[in-house]
Amino acid sequence: MQAATRPVAGLARILVIDDEHRILNFVSRGLRAHGYAVDAVADPVEGLRTAVTTAYDLVILDLLMPQMDGVNVLRRILEARPAQSVVVLSALGDPASKVRCLELGAEDYLAKPFSLEELVARVRARLRRIQEPGLAVLSASGLRLDLIRREADAGSGPVPLAEREFLLLQQLMANAGHTMSKERLLSSVWGYFFESGSNVVDVYVARLRRKLGPEAIETVRGEGYRVDAG
Repeated sequence: MQAATRPVAGLARILVIDDEHRILNFVSRGLRAHGYAVDAVADPVEGLRTAVTTAYDLVILDLLMPQMDGVNVLRRILEARPAQSVVVLSALGDPASKVRCLELGAEDYLAKPFSLEELVARVRARLRRIQEPGLAVLSASGLRLDLIRREADAGSGPVPLAEREFLLLQQLMANAGHTMSKERLLSSVWGYFFESGSNVVDVYVARLRRKLGPEAIETVRGEGYRVDAG
């Protein structure tokens, strides 16, 4: 198994839309293993809604989906978010399909079958722009998170964070103002699901509160946790 690497500065957020669950799981797990924050959606209609309503650094999109044609999804994503970076991942390897997607605004096109190494290399190439210094810090609700040093500051100076503490706080701050369920946090931070009833998220939230103060992370009863956007 290839060793996981550190995420690029800015901890890029990626949305994967593919109705083939085997490919969806393979891609999302592989990207998470390389340090990226990944949301995976099998329904193209839901994927389109998510891409339009949520900010992502990159969208990876399949073309052959029965519920909605991937080209239509691509067009509508870019109509709503013209600057959105999209990589098409498709079994259609003919030049006409590639040209059509690139002309619509896709930044890259990778034909199936593919290797994870090639996909990760192309993802890194698309995401180099987030290494700019201005994107190396997240701020929300009086909190600052240094994505390079992996330190948090709640107003009393920088506090070093352990790996999972950092990834958990990054997810909450990247989605500031929105409640994140424990299931989504488990998937994004740990890369797999614990058994129902696991309290690992609660344990790490408690650790962060001890380091940053009890008000740093809000509990939304019955739903999950959030960091205020203000």
